Amino acid sequence: MSAASAPRRDTRGIVDPAELLTRVRFRRHTPAPELRPYLEHYWLIDWELTEPYATHVVPHPSVNVVFQRYGPLDSPPEAAESSAEVSGIGLGLFTQKLTGLGRVCGVQFRPGGFRPFAPAWPVSTWTGRRIPLTEVFPASEDTETTGGAGRGDGADTSEGSGPLSAVLSPDGDHARVAALDAFLLAHGPAPDPAAEQAMELVDLIRTDRGLRRVSRLAAASGLSARSLQRLFAACVGVGPKWVILRYRIHEALERAEAAGTAGAPDWALLAAELGYSDQAHLVRDFTATIGVPPTAYARAVSVP
Repeated sequence: MSAASAPRRDTRGIVDPAELLTRVRFRRHTPAPELRPYLEHYWLIDWELTEPYATHVVPHPSVNVVFQRYGPLDSPPEAAESSAEVSGIGLGLFTQKLTGLGRVCGVQFRPGGFRPFAPAWPVSTWTGRRIPLTEVFPASEDTETTGGAGRGDGADTSEGSGPLSAVLSPDGDHARVAALDAFLLAHGPAPDPAAEQAMELVDLIRTDRGLRRVSRLAAASGLSARSLQRLFAACVGVGPKWVILRYRIHEALERAEAAGTAGAPDWALLAAELGYSDQAHLVRDFTATIGVPPTAYARAVSVP
């Protein structure tokens, strides 16, 4: 199984990424070598805003583990909110309102890559849901700190002494990444040939633009359509047709965002390239996912 050598550099899935990057500090980091076959990357966000800002993302077909804190790190518990959760594949547009000061440290798994860490359930169990981390990984619950003993590195430990505080408290990215590595390595991965096969098939969907039909994927995999559906439900969390459609929308979104510098795309030609029967079907899917037609979105993001 191949392992990515570096995090993706694209902004696929982020709605109006140029605007987001003016509001927050967004970084991606590479996990430990043992984890790379299963993860896309770690993603870290910090912000300090004078006015509220809503970020929008068209989710990838990936499970994420998310550690988040809203409010200053040195504030009392009643003035801040911290949590850790497993975020299953989002079926619709994900919107998060950011205010004041905050920090998020996330793990984006490769499609199919989460199953080896939680093999007791099909990944479809989490689809469309956000579940407290302790429901999936019971041993990960933070414990309350006692007394005033510190960590010796200036990090706040008000969340407790478990992974939540270990991930969120350090100011430096290196320490946060090390805490994410330690958490995941403590929980797997367990060998899972089915998950490996699912990851390879999703990579094929992502890289082969000519693969536009589930029937072609079934032929390429040597599986029946029914077996392919079962494999994706167990290891990815959504069906193969959904994955194909989602990657189409990601590409259309990216092409629309490039309209300001490269000129508006030929939507009819793009629809054909992405496997749509006509432009109207692309416009319908794009509008249903993003909330506005592609031409309107392209105009909006191209405005300085």
